[in-house]
Amino acid sequence: MAQESASITASCEAFVRSIEEGRYYDAHEDLEFLWHPRRAEENDEVRLWKGFINAAVCFELIKRGRPKPSETAWQTYLKYSSLLEHLVTPHKQLYVKMIQIIESKKASNV
Repeated sequence: MAQESASITASCEAFVRSIEEGRYYDAHEDLEFLWHPRRAEENDEVRLWKGFINAAVCFELIKRGRPKPSETAWQTYLKYSSLLEHLVTPHKQLYVKMIQIIESKKASNV
């Protein structure tokens, strides 16, 4: 469990760095390896990761001049980011920080 927690923390911190540096494809990859093997689980934390991945996809699509698909990815992010409100996890503060950075980046039009 401690190893999994450290892996989640490291992946999320890498995601934050990638988003802050405008490396949105890398941000996607930072969480993909956590999410992908667990994607079929009925688990809100795993769904939240999917939302974060979609935020990174949204930003990458904006960067590539594809506003319509970026909005679809953003809507998926919004759908899953709301799960944080009731999520019980030791990573909650980290996820709150991630949401703040994502939403600040979106507000500044990436």
